[in-house]
Amino acid sequence: MENTLGATPAHESEVPTARALFLGFLMLGLTAFGGALPLAHRMVVERRRWLTDVEFTELLGLCQFLPGGNIINLSVAIGMRFRGVRGAVAAILGLIAAPSAIVVMLGIVYERYQHDPQVEHLFAGLAAAAAGLLVSMAIKIALPLRKKPLLAAIAMVSFVAIAVLRLPLLWTMLALTPISIWLTAKVAK
Repeated sequence: MENTLGATPAHESEVPTARALFLGFLMLGLTAFGGALPLAHRMVVERRRWLTDVEFTELLGLCQFLPGGNIINLSVAIGMRFRGVRGAVAAILGLIAAPSAIVVMLGIVYERYQHDPQVEHLFAGLAAAAAGLLVSMAIKIALPLRKKPLLAAIAMVSFVAIAVLRLPLLWTMLALTPISIWLTAKVAK
């Protein structure tokens, strides 16, 4: 079965329904504070097998290039891939419903206790955990590139340009994306 974008799902027998997309992203939204991508990878690739590792990496690459939050873009893209507009709406509603309510409630609590030293320590610990999750995700995304040295080199140049040289993300992506596409097409021949 071909989806609305013309691509064949990774696992034909496991094409998720709109309800499954909603519930999957609802659970992701409930459990992914401060770093949803590693948990999204675990849910989409490892547990539910909606996408392969390569498909996830390619779709995430597209979502990172688009404006907006990566996980928001990813939920819409996955929903759209499997169930069209209905799936995209189900996935994004699942992703944002519970976290939106929780954030509003936590904002009310934070406003009252923000100057408490224990609350400040709590947020410092949460920031460290979120950074660790992002490093974990970066490693998982980079692993499929180990057999593609040219693309690994592009990834390394991107990292150096953005993280070390502090070049603007948009200009770096606009410069390196065409090079990456050209290299991928040339290697595929």
